[in-house]
Amino acid sequence: MTTFVALDFETADYGRDSACSVGLIRVKDDEVVQQVHYLIRPPRPLVRFTHIHGIRWRDVVNQPTFGDLWASINLLLEDAEFLAAHNASFDKGVLYACCDAYGIPRPPQPFLCTVQLARKTWSIRPTRLPNVCEHLGIPLEHHQALSDAAACAQIVIAARRSYQPR
Repeated sequence: MTTFVALDFETADYGRDSACSVGLIRVKDDEVVQQVHYLIRPPRPLVRFTHIHGIRWRDVVNQPTFGDLWASINLLLEDAEFLAAHNASFDKGVLYACCDAYGIPRPPQPFLCTVQLARKTWSIRPTRLPNVCEHLGIPLEHHQALSDAAACAQIVIAARRSYQPR
């Protein structure tokens, strides 16, 4: 029985602590059991990356901060064996920077990078999320945190299934 959480952050600016959106997909035994999306008020009032994800300051100004959301986020992470993300170093960096900014202990789970997983499992190149999703037939609204997280979850599930004996 394996439980993991796929996650994806969108950021407002170049600071790793500037999460403005997060999608979380909890998977148990290769079935999605919970999916959550939060808009997050970043620590600075300038959203530089609206052209990427479409989120504007007016969308997040009245949203909770990462610190306010942590209890809810942490509930999803509880007892997960690992966290999965596409280009995991980015999402891990955002998660850790946000935790550090609010004095929250970093989650103990290791990260699984679905870029590396896709390369290893299917020899896919390039391995941007849209490329992997196209190869596997996974629907994607790229740079929408919940869609990106759901795609990561499906990549992990597909890779696990490809390694199971038939």
